[in-house]
Amino acid sequence: MPDRTFLNWPFFEDRHRALAGMLEEWASAHLPSDHRDVDGACRALVAALGEAGILRHSGGQDLDVRSLCLIRETLARFDGLADFAFAMQGLGMGAVSLFGSAAQREWLEKTRAGKAISGFMLTEPVAGSDVANMEMTADRRGDDYVLNGEKTWISNGGIADVYTVIARTGEAPGARGLSAFLVPADTPGLSMVERLEVIAPHPLARLKFEDVKLAGDALIGEAGSGFRIAMSVLDVFRSTVGAAALGFARRALDESLKRAATREVFGAPLFDLQMVQGHIADMALGIDTSALLVYRAAWAKDMGAARITREAAMAKLHATETAQKVIDAAVQLHGGDGVRKGHIVESLYREVRALRIYEGASDVQKVVIARATAGGAK
Repeated sequence: MPDRTFLNWPFFEDRHRALAGMLEEWASAHLPSDHRDVDGACRALVAALGEAGILRHSGGQDLDVRSLCLIRETLARFDGLADFAFAMQGLGMGAVSLFGSAAQREWLEKTRAGKAISGFMLTEPVAGSDVANMEMTADRRGDDYVLNGEKTWISNGGIADVYTVIARTGEAPGARGLSAFLVPADTPGLSMVERLEVIAPHPLARLKFEDVKLAGDALIGEAGSGFRIAMSVLDVFRSTVGAAALGFARRALDESLKRAATREVFGAPLFDLQMVQGHIADMALGIDTSALLVYRAAWAKDMGAARITREAAMAKLHATETAQKVIDAAVQLHGGDGVRKGHIVESLYREVRALRIYEGASDVQKVVIARATAGGAK
């Protein structure tokens, strides 16, 4: 059983503690899922999360970031694919939650119920961290828009029912000339051209837009506000990536404690070795520090902070980098079992690596933190 004392921290209210209890009970009964058919598993997970009411927290105008973080941490601790399925329902419809029209929110109700799967299209072959370098176009033609270009590394690519897409509408150079659109997956001209396989299987794809015609009401918010919308969405969800990493790290620590207590070396439990105790102490210290940063960022947003760019960047950077170190130590403590395919720590080792890249790579987070710190000093 992982440490639960953090739930008594002043960041949380009784409703968060009740949510954490419900999540623990549900996850214990339903996870892990069968990953042999990744697409099928994701569809089943979305449906199950919707039926359980967990997806109600993934979107809406009353987004509570502490709840998002608690859900992601718990799901990640039990099953990385379950965390993925939940997270993408929130990220994929984040722009609609924050800026969508009443008509667009009809899709949001479907994703919150687990009746539809969502995706978020930001990254392009030449534009990852540098969003302002985006090339995909959305040309205004009368009351409509016509989209052309490619998006890649799209989570839920090929299985989503609806996507939020950021494209260049050209109101101004760079980031000021982007807009956000809501695009149903069956829109003519939108196709999946490549499925992308990664070390921890998730549905990822490269998609192509060829003269994809959208009515004007597909625009989310105002024309030219796409960069601001995308950054606002990431401002909410970036700290939840840290929460997922925290869940992975907690599971790695739990598995390491069990291993250290039950494995005998030189006639005594592995835990009796001072070097092993040193590893355990480092793991526990890093996890608590990550938790403080993650839930500080979430609390600040829930308390009405307009932007938490610096706090969220710190939370994501520290939690993901720390989780990588914690899980690597867990693999080491498990010896040969730690690299045996199908073992939980081997799975965690593959799952955690991508978190240091997506939604802002670690090096980018350092730039964000440095600039925010310098701006605050001025």
